Amino acid sequence: MKSLPVKDPDGADHRSPARYLLWLLRVQWRSSAAGALLGVLWMLSQALMPAAIGRAIGDGIVAKDERALLAWGGVLLVLGVVQAVTGVLRHRCAVYNWLASAYRTLQLVTRQATRLGGTLPKRLSAGEVVSVGLTDVAHIGDTLDIVARGSGAVVAIVVVAGILLSTSPPLGLIVLVGVPLILALAAPLLRPYRDRELEHRELVGELSTHATDVVAGLRVLRGIGGEALFSGRYRAESQRVRAAGTAAARAETRLSGAEVLLPGLLIALVTWVGARFAVNGTIGVGELVAFYGYAVFLIVPLKTLGEAAGKITKGLVAAGRITTLLDLDPELRDTGTARPDADTDLVDLESGLVVRSGRITAVAAAEPRDAQAIADRLGRWTPGEVDFGGAALQDVADVRKRILVAVNEDRLFSGSLAESLAPDGDPDADRAVLEAAIHAACAEDVVASSGLDAHVAEAGREFSGGQQQRLRLARALAADPDVLVLVEPTSAVDAHTEARIAYRLGPARAGRTTVVCTTSPLILDRADHVAFVQDGRVVAEGAHRDLLTTEPRYAATVTRGEAADAAERAGT
Repeated sequence: MKSLPVKDPDGADHRSPARYLLWLLRVQWRSSAAGALLGVLWMLSQALMPAAIGRAIGDGIVAKDERALLAWGGVLLVLGVVQAVTGVLRHRCAVYNWLASAYRTLQLVTRQATRLGGTLPKRLSAGEVVSVGLTDVAHIGDTLDIVARGSGAVVAIVVVAGILLSTSPPLGLIVLVGVPLILALAAPLLRPYRDRELEHRELVGELSTHATDVVAGLRVLRGIGGEALFSGRYRAESQRVRAAGTAAARAETRLSGAEVLLPGLLIALVTWVGARFAVNGTIGVGELVAFYGYAVFLIVPLKTLGEAAGKITKGLVAAGRITTLLDLDPELRDTGTARPDADTDLVDLESGLVVRSGRITAVAAAEPRDAQAIADRLGRWTPGEVDFGGAALQDVADVRKRILVAVNEDRLFSGSLAESLAPDGDPDADRAVLEAAIHAACAEDVVASSGLDAHVAEAGREFSGGQQQRLRLARALAADPDVLVLVEPTSAVDAHTEARIAYRLGPARAGRTTVVCTTSPLILDRADHVAFVQDGRVVAEGAHRDLLTTEPRYAATVTRGEAADAAERAGT
Protein backbone atom coordinates (compact mmCIF):
# COMPACT_ATOMS: atom_id res chain seq x y z
CA MET A 1 0.00 0.00 0.00
CA LYS A 2 1.23 3.45 -0.88
CA SER A 3 1.43 6.18 1.71
CA LEU A 4 -1.48 8.58 1.99
CA PRO A 5 -2.15 11.39 1.34
CA VAL A 6 -0.63 11.55 -2.13
CA LYS A 7 1.98 14.16 -2.92
CA ASP A 8 0.30 15.91 -5.84
CA PRO A 9 -3.41 15.34 -6.65
CA ASP A 10 -3.56 18.02 -9.38
CA GLY A 11 -5.11 17.48 -12.79
CA ALA A 12 -8.63 16.63 -11.66
CA ASP A 13 -11.27 16.56 -14.38
CA HIS A 14 -14.16 18.51 -12.86
CA ARG A 15 -16.13 19.24 -16.00
CA SER A 16 -18.96 17.04 -14.68
CA PRO A 17 -19.63 14.74 -11.71
CA ALA A 18 -19.23 11.60 -13.84
CA ARG A 19 -15.93 12.83 -15.29
CA TYR A 20 -14.63 13.51 -11.78
CA LEU A 21 -15.41 9.96 -10.65
CA LEU A 22 -13.85 8.55 -13.82
CA TRP A 23 -10.74 10.68 -13.16
CA LEU A 24 -10.44 9.14 -9.71
CA LEU A 25 -10.68 5.68 -11.25
CA ARG A 26 -8.05 6.60 -13.81
CA VAL A 27 -5.49 7.92 -11.33
CA GLN A 28 -6.14 4.92 -9.07
CA TRP A 29 -6.24 2.43 -11.89
CA ARG A 30 -3.70 0.03 -10.38
CA SER A 31 -5.53 -0.44 -7.10
CA SER A 32 -8.91 -0.31 -8.86
CA ALA A 33 -7.85 -2.96 -11.39
CA ALA A 34 -6.36 -5.13 -8.64
CA GLY A 35 -9.52 -4.77 -6.59
CA ALA A 36 -11.71 -5.60 -9.59
CA LEU A 37 -9.61 -8.69 -10.45
CA LEU A 38 -9.69 -9.89 -6.85
CA GLY A 39 -13.42 -9.15 -6.73
CA VAL A 40 -13.95 -11.31 -9.80
CA LEU A 41 -11.91 -14.18 -8.31
CA TRP A 42 -13.73 -13.80 -4.99
CA MET A 43 -17.16 -13.96 -6.62
CA LEU A 44 -16.18 -16.76 -9.03
CA SER A 45 -14.89 -18.93 -6.19
CA GLN A 46 -18.36 -18.65 -4.64
CA ALA A 47 -20.14 -19.09 -7.96
CA LEU A 48 -18.34 -22.37 -8.69
CA MET A 49 -19.08 -23.89 -5.27
CA PRO A 50 -22.59 -25.09 -6.23
CA ALA A 51 -21.09 -26.84 -9.27
CA ALA A 52 -18.50 -28.58 -7.07
CA ILE A 53 -21.16 -29.58 -4.55
CA GLY A 54 -23.43 -30.88 -7.33
CA ARG A 55 -20.65 -32.96 -8.87
CA ALA A 56 -19.66 -34.31 -5.44
CA ILE A 57 -23.24 -35.44 -4.89
CA GLY A 58 -23.84 -36.73 -8.40
CA ASP A 59 -20.44 -38.28 -9.21
CA GLY A 60 -19.52 -39.21 -5.66
CA ILE A 61 -22.50 -39.94 -3.38
CA VAL A 62 -25.11 -41.03 -5.95
CA ALA A 63 -22.54 -42.96 -8.02
CA LYS A 64 -20.91 -44.28 -4.84
CA ASP A 65 -17.47 -43.25 -6.13
CA GLU A 66 -15.26 -42.46 -3.16
CA ARG A 67 -12.41 -41.09 -5.26
CA ALA A 68 -14.73 -38.73 -7.10
CA LEU A 69 -16.21 -37.57 -3.81
CA LEU A 70 -12.75 -36.84 -2.38
CA ALA A 71 -11.65 -35.12 -5.59
CA TRP A 72 -14.64 -32.79 -5.69
CA GLY A 73 -14.34 -32.26 -1.94
CA GLY A 74 -10.77 -31.14 -2.57
CA VAL A 75 -11.97 -28.78 -5.29
CA LEU A 76 -14.49 -27.36 -2.84
CA LEU A 77 -11.72 -26.87 -0.27
CA VAL A 78 -9.53 -25.06 -2.81
CA LEU A 79 -12.44 -22.82 -3.76
CA GLY A 80 -12.95 -21.99 -0.07
CA VAL A 81 -9.29 -21.09 0.35
CA VAL A 82 -9.37 -18.93 -2.80
CA GLN A 83 -12.51 -17.22 -1.53
CA ALA A 84 -10.91 -16.45 1.85
CA VAL A 85 -7.61 -15.18 0.44
CA THR A 86 -9.11 -13.10 -2.38
CA GLY A 87 -11.79 -11.77 -0.01
CA VAL A 88 -9.15 -10.37 2.36
CA LEU A 89 -7.05 -8.90 -0.45
CA ARG A 90 -10.12 -7.49 -2.21
CA HIS A 91 -11.23 -5.78 0.98
CA ARG A 92 -7.75 -4.35 1.44
CA CYS A 93 -7.84 -2.85 -2.07
CA ALA A 94 -11.36 -1.56 -1.47
CA VAL A 95 -10.30 0.22 1.72
CA TYR A 96 -7.29 1.71 -0.04
CA ASN A 97 -9.48 2.93 -2.90
CA TRP A 98 -11.86 4.49 -0.38
CA LEU A 99 -9.09 6.26 1.50
CA ALA A 100 -7.17 7.34 -1.62
CA SER A 101 -10.24 8.88 -3.25
CA ALA A 102 -11.23 10.59 0.02
CA TYR A 103 -7.73 11.99 0.56
CA ARG A 104 -7.45 13.19 -3.03
CA THR A 105 -10.81 14.91 -2.78
CA LEU A 106 -9.96 16.56 0.54
CA GLN A 107 -6.60 17.73 -0.81
CA LEU A 108 -8.23 19.21 -3.90
CA VAL A 109 -10.92 20.94 -1.86
CA THR A 110 -8.38 22.29 0.65
CA ARG A 111 -6.11 23.64 -2.09
CA GLN A 112 -9.06 25.17 -3.89
CA ALA A 113 -10.24 26.83 -0.68
CA THR A 114 -6.76 28.28 -0.18
CA ARG A 115 -6.64 29.41 -3.82
CA LEU A 116 -10.03 31.11 -3.61
CA GLY A 117 -9.21 32.92 -0.38
CA GLY A 118 -11.79 35.63 0.30
CA THR A 119 -13.80 34.58 -2.75
CA LEU A 120 -14.93 31.29 -1.16
CA PRO A 121 -17.27 32.65 1.56
CA LYS A 122 -18.84 34.95 -1.04
CA ARG A 123 -19.71 32.08 -3.36
CA LEU A 124 -20.33 29.14 -1.00
CA SER A 125 -21.60 29.02 2.55
CA ALA A 126 -19.53 27.61 5.38
CA GLY A 127 -22.05 24.80 5.76
CA GLU A 128 -21.57 23.72 2.15
CA VAL A 129 -17.81 23.50 2.60
CA VAL A 130 -18.15 21.63 5.91
CA SER A 131 -20.59 19.15 4.35
CA VAL A 132 -18.08 18.39 1.60
CA GLY A 133 -15.57 17.23 4.20
CA LEU A 134 -18.10 15.37 6.35
CA THR A 135 -20.50 13.61 3.96
CA ASP A 136 -19.53 14.10 0.31
CA VAL A 137 -16.05 12.68 0.77
CA ALA A 138 -17.53 9.53 2.35
CA HIS A 139 -19.93 9.06 -0.58
CA ILE A 140 -17.05 9.46 -3.05
CA GLY A 141 -15.12 6.80 -1.15
CA ASP A 142 -18.13 4.46 -1.14
CA THR A 143 -18.40 4.83 -4.92
CA LEU A 144 -14.79 3.80 -5.45
CA ASP A 145 -15.16 1.05 -2.85
CA ILE A 146 -18.01 -0.67 -4.69
CA VAL A 147 -15.99 -1.00 -7.92
CA ALA A 148 -14.27 -4.24 -6.88
CA ARG A 149 -17.40 -6.06 -5.70
CA GLY A 150 -19.49 -4.66 -8.53
CA SER A 151 -17.05 -5.96 -11.15
CA GLY A 152 -17.05 -9.37 -9.51
CA ALA A 153 -20.85 -9.40 -9.37
CA VAL A 154 -21.20 -8.76 -13.11
CA VAL A 155 -18.69 -11.47 -14.04
CA ALA A 156 -20.21 -13.94 -11.57
CA ILE A 157 -23.71 -13.50 -13.03
CA VAL A 158 -22.36 -14.04 -16.55
CA VAL A 159 -20.47 -17.20 -15.49
CA VAL A 160 -23.48 -18.67 -13.65
CA ALA A 161 -25.68 -17.94 -16.64
CA GLY A 162 -23.14 -19.69 -18.88
CA ILE A 163 -23.05 -22.76 -16.63
CA LEU A 164 -26.83 -22.91 -16.56
CA LEU A 165 -27.01 -22.53 -20.33
CA SER A 166 -24.59 -25.40 -20.86
CA THR A 167 -26.48 -27.62 -18.42
CA SER A 168 -30.05 -26.51 -19.03
CA PRO A 169 -30.68 -23.89 -21.75
CA PRO A 170 -34.11 -22.89 -20.35
CA LEU A 171 -32.60 -22.09 -16.94
CA GLY A 172 -29.73 -20.21 -18.53
CA LEU A 173 -32.15 -18.13 -20.60
CA ILE A 174 -34.20 -17.37 -17.49
CA VAL A 175 -31.08 -15.89 -15.81
CA LEU A 176 -29.88 -14.08 -18.94
CA VAL A 177 -33.28 -12.48 -19.48
CA GLY A 178 -34.15 -12.07 -15.81
CA VAL A 179 -31.10 -10.05 -14.73
CA PRO A 180 -31.50 -7.28 -17.35
CA LEU A 181 -35.22 -7.27 -16.62
CA ILE A 182 -34.52 -6.73 -12.92
CA LEU A 183 -32.21 -3.84 -13.75
CA ALA A 184 -34.82 -2.33 -16.08
CA LEU A 185 -37.53 -2.58 -13.42
CA ALA A 186 -35.27 -1.01 -10.75
CA ALA A 187 -34.02 1.83 -12.98
CA PRO A 188 -37.15 4.06 -12.56
CA LEU A 189 -36.51 4.06 -8.80
CA LEU A 190 -33.04 5.58 -9.16
CA ARG A 191 -34.04 9.04 -10.43
CA PRO A 192 -36.47 9.85 -7.57
CA TYR A 193 -33.85 8.59 -5.13
CA ARG A 194 -31.18 10.83 -6.66
CA ASP A 195 -33.50 13.87 -6.63
CA ARG A 196 -34.46 13.32 -2.99
CA GLU A 197 -30.83 12.76 -2.03
CA LEU A 198 -29.79 15.98 -3.81
CA GLU A 199 -32.50 18.00 -2.08
CA HIS A 200 -31.55 16.53 1.29
CA ARG A 201 -27.87 17.29 0.68
CA GLU A 202 -28.61 20.95 -0.12
CA LEU A 203 -30.76 21.39 2.98
CA VAL A 204 -28.09 19.78 5.17
CA GLY A 205 -25.59 22.33 3.81
CA GLU A 206 -27.94 25.20 4.63
CA LEU A 207 -28.56 23.85 8.13
CA SER A 208 -24.80 23.44 8.72
CA THR A 209 -24.32 27.08 7.70
CA HIS A 210 -27.01 28.19 10.11
CA ALA A 211 -25.48 26.14 12.93
CA THR A 212 -22.02 27.56 12.20
CA ASP A 213 -23.36 31.11 12.30
CA VAL A 214 -25.18 30.47 15.58
CA VAL A 215 -22.12 28.97 17.26
CA ALA A 216 -19.84 31.76 15.99
CA GLY A 217 -22.20 34.45 17.31
CA LEU A 218 -23.45 32.69 20.43
CA ARG A 219 -22.07 35.27 22.84
CA VAL A 220 -23.63 38.11 20.86
CA LEU A 221 -26.96 36.29 20.68
CA ARG A 222 -26.97 35.83 24.42
CA GLY A 223 -26.07 39.48 24.89
CA ILE A 224 -29.01 40.77 22.85
CA GLY A 225 -31.45 38.07 23.90
CA GLY A 226 -31.73 36.55 20.43
CA GLU A 227 -31.29 32.92 21.45
CA ALA A 228 -35.01 32.11 21.29
CA LEU A 229 -35.42 33.64 17.83
CA PHE A 230 -32.47 31.81 16.30
CA SER A 231 -33.36 28.61 18.13
CA GLY A 232 -36.80 28.76 16.52
CA ARG A 233 -35.30 29.32 13.08
CA TYR A 234 -32.89 26.44 13.56
CA ARG A 235 -35.73 24.19 14.71
CA ALA A 236 -37.78 25.05 11.62
CA GLU A 237 -34.84 24.42 9.28
CA SER A 238 -34.07 21.19 11.12
CA GLN A 239 -37.62 20.00 10.50
CA ARG A 240 -37.21 20.73 6.78
CA VAL A 241 -34.04 18.65 6.78
CA ARG A 242 -35.84 15.88 8.64
CA ALA A 243 -38.70 15.90 6.13
CA ALA A 244 -36.25 15.82 3.20
CA GLY A 245 -34.30 13.03 4.89
CA THR A 246 -37.48 11.04 5.40
CA ALA A 247 -38.37 11.49 1.73
CA ALA A 248 -34.89 10.34 0.70
CA ALA A 249 -35.16 7.38 3.08
CA ARG A 250 -38.51 6.38 1.55
CA ALA A 251 -36.97 6.44 -1.92
CA GLU A 252 -34.00 4.44 -0.65
CA THR A 253 -36.35 1.98 1.03
CA ARG A 254 -38.23 1.41 -2.21
CA LEU A 255 -34.92 0.78 -3.95
CA SER A 256 -33.79 -1.59 -1.17
CA GLY A 257 -37.11 -3.41 -1.33
CA ALA A 258 -36.69 -3.88 -5.06
CA GLU A 259 -33.19 -5.23 -4.40
CA VAL A 260 -34.76 -8.00 -2.30
CA LEU A 261 -38.04 -8.62 -4.10
CA LEU A 262 -36.93 -8.76 -7.74
CA PRO A 263 -33.90 -11.07 -7.25
CA GLY A 264 -36.05 -13.18 -4.93
CA LEU A 265 -38.62 -13.69 -7.67
CA LEU A 266 -35.88 -14.68 -10.12
CA ILE A 267 -34.36 -17.12 -7.64
CA ALA A 268 -37.76 -18.64 -6.86
CA LEU A 269 -38.41 -19.08 -10.59
CA VAL A 270 -35.02 -20.74 -11.19
CA THR A 271 -35.56 -23.06 -8.21
CA TRP A 272 -39.10 -23.98 -9.29
CA VAL A 273 -38.11 -24.70 -12.89
CA GLY A 274 -35.10 -26.71 -11.74
CA ALA A 275 -37.28 -28.76 -9.39
CA ARG A 276 -39.71 -29.49 -12.24
CA PHE A 277 -36.84 -30.64 -14.43
CA ALA A 278 -35.60 -32.91 -11.62
CA VAL A 279 -39.07 -34.43 -11.17
CA ASN A 280 -39.31 -35.06 -14.91
CA GLY A 281 -35.88 -36.68 -14.88
CA THR A 282 -34.35 -34.07 -17.15
CA ILE A 283 -31.62 -33.33 -14.61
CA GLY A 284 -30.17 -35.39 -11.79
CA VAL A 285 -30.19 -34.86 -8.03
CA GLY A 286 -26.71 -33.42 -8.03
CA GLU A 287 -27.61 -30.93 -10.74
CA LEU A 288 -30.76 -29.93 -8.82
CA VAL A 289 -28.67 -29.22 -5.74
CA ALA A 290 -26.26 -27.23 -7.90
CA PHE A 291 -29.11 -25.23 -9.46
CA TYR A 292 -30.48 -24.45 -6.03
CA GLY A 293 -26.99 -23.36 -4.97
CA TYR A 294 -26.73 -21.12 -8.02
CA ALA A 295 -30.10 -19.61 -7.20
CA VAL A 296 -29.09 -18.88 -3.61
CA PHE A 297 -25.71 -17.57 -4.72
CA LEU A 298 -27.29 -15.14 -7.20
CA ILE A 299 -28.69 -13.22 -4.21
CA VAL A 300 -25.19 -11.91 -3.48
CA PRO A 301 -24.24 -10.45 -6.90
CA LEU A 302 -27.74 -9.13 -7.56
CA LYS A 303 -27.82 -7.41 -4.18
CA THR A 304 -24.33 -6.06 -4.88
CA LEU A 305 -25.56 -4.53 -8.14
CA GLY A 306 -28.43 -2.87 -6.27
CA GLU A 307 -26.00 -1.58 -3.66
CA ALA A 308 -23.76 -0.27 -6.44
CA ALA A 309 -26.68 1.62 -7.98
CA GLY A 310 -27.39 3.37 -4.67
CA LYS A 311 -23.77 4.21 -3.90
CA ILE A 312 -23.06 5.48 -7.40
CA THR A 313 -26.17 7.68 -7.19
CA LYS A 314 -24.94 9.19 -3.93
CA GLY A 315 -21.45 9.48 -5.39
CA LEU A 316 -22.72 11.46 -8.37
CA VAL A 317 -24.60 13.84 -6.08
CA ALA A 318 -21.49 14.31 -3.91
CA ALA A 319 -19.26 14.73 -6.96
CA GLY A 320 -21.63 17.42 -8.22
CA ARG A 321 -21.11 19.45 -5.04
CA ILE A 322 -17.35 18.97 -5.24
CA THR A 323 -17.10 19.96 -8.90
CA THR A 324 -19.15 23.07 -8.14
CA LEU A 325 -16.47 24.08 -5.64
CA LEU A 326 -13.60 23.15 -7.95
CA ASP A 327 -15.15 25.17 -10.81
CA LEU A 328 -14.93 28.44 -8.87
CA ASP A 329 -12.28 30.99 -9.80
CA PRO A 330 -10.82 33.62 -7.44
CA GLU A 331 -11.85 37.20 -7.98
CA LEU A 332 -8.18 38.13 -8.19
CA ARG A 333 -5.76 35.73 -9.85
CA ASP A 334 -2.17 35.54 -8.60
CA THR A 335 -0.52 35.86 -12.02
CA GLY A 336 1.75 38.87 -11.47
CA THR A 337 5.43 38.91 -12.39
CA ALA A 338 6.66 42.28 -11.04
CA ARG A 339 9.03 42.13 -8.08
CA PRO A 340 9.48 45.59 -6.52
CA ASP A 341 12.09 46.06 -3.80
CA ALA A 342 11.05 45.52 -0.21
CA ASP A 343 12.04 49.10 0.76
CA THR A 344 9.45 50.77 -1.48
CA ASP A 345 6.27 52.64 -0.58
CA LEU A 346 2.78 51.17 -0.75
CA VAL A 347 0.06 53.55 -1.95
CA ASP A 348 -3.70 52.98 -1.83
CA LEU A 349 -4.91 55.34 -4.56
CA GLU A 350 -8.57 54.94 -3.65
CA SER A 351 -8.17 56.31 -0.14
CA GLY A 352 -5.01 58.37 -0.70
CA LEU A 353 -3.10 56.42 1.96
CA VAL A 354 0.69 56.42 1.53
CA VAL A 355 2.52 53.75 3.53
CA ARG A 356 6.20 54.68 3.84
CA SER A 357 8.65 51.79 3.77
CA GLY A 358 10.39 50.82 6.98
CA ARG A 359 7.93 52.75 9.17
CA ILE A 360 4.88 52.03 11.29
CA THR A 361 1.85 53.71 9.76
CA ALA A 362 -1.36 53.77 11.79
CA VAL A 363 -4.76 54.08 10.14
CA ALA A 364 -7.51 55.49 12.34
CA ALA A 365 -10.89 55.38 10.62
CA ALA A 366 -14.12 56.94 11.78
CA GLU A 367 -15.87 53.81 10.52
CA PRO A 368 -14.13 50.45 11.13
CA ARG A 369 -15.33 49.12 7.77
CA ASP A 370 -13.25 51.80 5.99
CA ALA A 371 -10.07 50.60 7.73
CA GLN A 372 -10.91 46.98 6.90
CA ALA A 373 -11.52 47.90 3.26
CA ILE A 374 -8.11 49.58 3.05
CA ALA A 375 -6.44 46.53 4.64
CA ASP A 376 -8.18 44.23 2.14
CA ARG A 377 -6.97 46.31 -0.78
CA LEU A 378 -3.41 46.53 0.56
CA GLY A 379 -3.33 42.74 0.87
CA ARG A 380 -5.03 42.30 -2.53
CA TRP A 381 -7.93 40.43 -0.98
CA THR A 382 -10.31 42.70 -2.88
CA PRO A 383 -9.86 44.62 -6.15
CA GLY A 384 -8.41 48.12 -5.87
CA GLU A 385 -5.88 50.54 -7.27
CA VAL A 386 -2.78 50.00 -5.14
CA ASP A 387 0.76 50.94 -6.16
CA PHE A 388 3.71 48.99 -4.78
CA GLY A 389 7.08 50.44 -5.73
CA GLY A 390 5.81 51.81 -9.03
CA ALA A 391 3.97 48.61 -10.01
CA ALA A 392 0.27 47.91 -9.74
CA LEU A 393 -0.29 45.48 -6.88
CA GLN A 394 -2.25 43.14 -9.15
CA ASP A 395 0.94 42.75 -11.25
CA VAL A 396 3.18 41.89 -8.29
CA ALA A 397 4.32 38.31 -7.82
CA ASP A 398 4.14 36.48 -4.47
CA VAL A 399 1.85 39.04 -2.86
CA ARG A 400 0.72 36.54 -0.20
CA LYS A 401 4.33 36.01 0.90
CA ARG A 402 5.32 39.67 0.81
CA ILE A 403 2.19 41.30 2.27
CA LEU A 404 0.47 39.72 5.25
CA VAL A 405 -2.91 40.95 6.49
CA ALA A 406 -3.70 39.74 10.02
CA VAL A 407 -7.27 40.11 11.31
CA ASN A 408 -9.05 38.94 14.42
CA GLU A 409 -11.04 36.37 12.45
CA ASP A 410 -7.87 34.38 11.77
CA ARG A 411 -7.79 30.96 13.44
CA LEU A 412 -5.29 29.04 15.50
CA PHE A 413 -4.92 25.53 14.13
CA SER A 414 -4.82 22.31 16.09
CA GLY A 415 -1.40 20.80 16.67
CA SER A 416 1.54 21.91 18.77
CA LEU A 417 1.73 25.58 19.73
CA ALA A 418 5.07 25.85 17.92
CA GLU A 419 3.48 24.59 14.70
CA SER A 420 0.62 27.05 15.06
CA LEU A 421 2.94 30.03 15.53
CA ALA A 422 5.85 29.13 13.26
CA PRO A 423 6.04 30.42 9.66
CA ASP A 424 4.54 27.84 7.28
CA GLY A 425 3.69 25.68 10.31
CA ASP A 426 7.26 24.38 10.47
CA PRO A 427 7.76 22.76 13.91
CA ASP A 428 11.55 22.98 13.41
CA ALA A 429 11.52 26.75 12.95
CA ASP A 430 14.10 28.82 14.80
CA ARG A 431 12.91 28.97 18.42
CA ALA A 432 14.73 32.29 18.88
CA VAL A 433 12.53 33.85 16.20
CA LEU A 434 9.40 32.45 17.84
CA GLU A 435 10.44 33.64 21.29
CA ALA A 436 11.17 37.14 19.96
CA ALA A 437 7.74 37.29 18.32
CA ILE A 438 6.07 35.99 21.48
CA HIS A 439 7.87 38.64 23.51
CA ALA A 440 6.80 41.42 21.16
CA ALA A 441 3.18 40.24 21.39
CA CYS A 442 3.38 40.03 25.21
CA ALA A 443 2.34 36.38 25.05
CA GLU A 444 5.05 35.00 27.35
CA ASP A 445 2.54 34.18 30.06
CA VAL A 446 0.40 32.18 27.62
CA VAL A 447 3.37 30.13 26.40
CA ALA A 448 4.90 29.75 29.86
CA SER A 449 1.78 28.07 31.20
CA SER A 450 1.83 25.30 28.58
CA GLY A 451 5.07 25.47 26.56
CA LEU A 452 5.62 25.57 22.82
CA ASP A 453 5.17 21.81 22.54
CA ALA A 454 1.73 21.89 24.14
CA HIS A 455 -1.20 20.72 22.02
CA VAL A 456 -3.57 23.41 20.74
CA ALA A 457 -7.21 22.38 20.39
CA GLU A 458 -9.30 23.28 17.36
CA ALA A 459 -9.44 27.09 16.90
CA GLY A 460 -7.44 27.46 20.14
CA ARG A 461 -10.61 27.27 22.19
CA GLU A 462 -8.71 26.65 25.41
CA PHE A 463 -7.36 30.21 25.25
CA SER A 464 -9.29 33.33 26.18
CA GLY A 465 -10.07 35.99 23.57
CA GLY A 466 -7.14 38.15 24.66
CA GLN A 467 -4.74 35.21 24.70
CA GLN A 468 -5.80 34.15 21.21
CA GLN A 469 -5.30 37.69 19.94
CA ARG A 470 -1.77 37.87 21.33
CA LEU A 471 -0.90 34.47 19.88
CA ARG A 472 -2.21 35.56 16.48
CA LEU A 473 -0.09 38.69 16.71
CA ALA A 474 2.97 36.61 17.59
CA ARG A 475 2.33 34.38 14.58
CA ALA A 476 2.09 37.41 12.28
CA LEU A 477 5.33 38.88 13.66
CA ALA A 478 7.15 35.55 13.34
CA ALA A 479 6.23 35.42 9.64
CA ASP A 480 8.27 38.63 9.16
CA PRO A 481 6.74 39.72 5.80
CA ASP A 482 7.93 42.77 3.84
CA VAL A 483 4.63 44.48 4.68
CA LEU A 484 2.55 43.56 7.73
CA VAL A 485 -1.02 44.88 7.98
CA LEU A 486 -2.58 44.47 11.43
CA VAL A 487 -6.30 45.12 11.92
CA GLU A 488 -7.23 45.98 15.54
CA PRO A 489 -4.48 43.75 16.98
CA THR A 490 -5.06 44.80 20.62
CA SER A 491 -8.85 45.16 20.84
CA ALA A 492 -9.24 42.24 23.29
CA VAL A 493 -6.37 42.98 25.72
CA ASP A 494 -6.25 45.19 28.79
CA ALA A 495 -4.71 48.67 28.72
CA HIS A 496 -1.50 47.62 30.52
CA THR A 497 -0.81 44.80 28.05
CA GLU A 498 -1.77 47.06 25.14
CA ALA A 499 0.79 49.66 26.25
CA ARG A 500 3.54 47.03 26.37
CA ILE A 501 2.61 45.73 22.90
CA ALA A 502 2.69 49.28 21.54
CA TYR A 503 6.15 49.78 23.04
CA ARG A 504 7.55 46.49 21.67
CA LEU A 505 6.00 46.59 18.21
CA GLY A 506 8.41 49.20 16.84
CA PRO A 507 11.65 47.33 17.67
CA ALA A 508 10.10 44.05 16.51
CA ARG A 509 9.35 45.51 13.08
CA ALA A 510 12.44 47.70 12.73
CA GLY A 511 13.32 48.21 9.08
CA ARG A 512 10.07 46.60 7.93
CA THR A 513 6.89 48.24 6.68
CA THR A 514 3.96 47.97 9.08
CA VAL A 515 0.36 49.19 8.89
CA VAL A 516 -1.84 49.13 12.00
CA CYS A 517 -5.56 49.79 11.61
CA THR A 518 -6.64 50.91 15.06
CA THR A 519 -8.22 53.68 17.11
CA SER A 520 -6.26 52.84 20.26
CA PRO A 521 -4.47 55.98 21.57
CA LEU A 522 -1.71 53.79 23.01
CA ILE A 523 -0.88 52.29 19.60
CA LEU A 524 -1.39 55.56 17.72
CA ASP A 525 0.99 57.41 20.02
CA ARG A 526 3.80 54.95 19.20
CA ALA A 527 3.24 55.01 15.42
CA ASP A 528 5.69 56.86 13.17
CA HIS A 529 2.84 58.29 11.14
CA VAL A 530 -0.96 58.42 11.57
CA ALA A 531 -3.56 58.75 8.80
CA PHE A 532 -7.15 59.64 9.69
CA VAL A 533 -9.77 58.19 7.35
CA GLN A 534 -13.32 59.39 6.98
CA ASP A 535 -15.81 58.30 4.33
CA GLY A 536 -13.12 56.09 2.81
CA ARG A 537 -10.57 58.90 2.25
CA VAL A 538 -7.52 60.14 4.17
CA VAL A 539 -8.59 63.57 5.42
CA ALA A 540 -5.74 64.26 7.83
CA GLU A 541 -2.33 62.82 8.70
CA GLY A 542 0.59 63.49 10.94
CA ALA A 543 1.66 62.61 14.47
CA HIS A 544 -0.94 61.37 16.94
CA ARG A 545 -0.56 64.24 19.39
CA ASP A 546 -0.61 66.85 16.66
CA LEU A 547 -3.82 65.42 15.21
CA LEU A 548 -5.45 65.46 18.63
CA THR A 549 -5.09 69.24 18.75
CA THR A 550 -5.63 70.08 15.06
CA GLU A 551 -8.33 67.66 13.95
CA PRO A 552 -11.46 67.47 16.16
CA ARG A 553 -12.92 64.59 14.15
CA TYR A 554 -9.80 62.54 14.80
CA ALA A 555 -9.89 63.40 18.52
CA ALA A 556 -13.55 62.38 18.70
CA THR A 557 -12.78 59.06 17.00
CA VAL A 558 -9.77 57.98 19.05
CA THR A 559 -11.18 59.14 22.37
CA ARG A 560 -14.56 57.60 21.52
CA GLY A 561 -16.35 60.91 21.52
CA GLU A 562 -14.99 62.20 24.84
CA ALA A 563 -13.26 65.20 23.27
CA ALA A 564 -16.40 66.13 21.37
CA ASP A 565 -18.52 65.89 24.51
CA ALA A 566 -16.06 68.05 26.44
CA ALA A 567 -16.06 70.66 23.70
CA GLU A 568 -19.86 70.69 23.70
CA ARG A 569 -19.97 71.15 27.48
CA ALA A 570 -17.43 73.97 27.27
CA GLY A 571 -19.50 75.75 24.60
CA THR A 572 -22.62 75.63 26.75
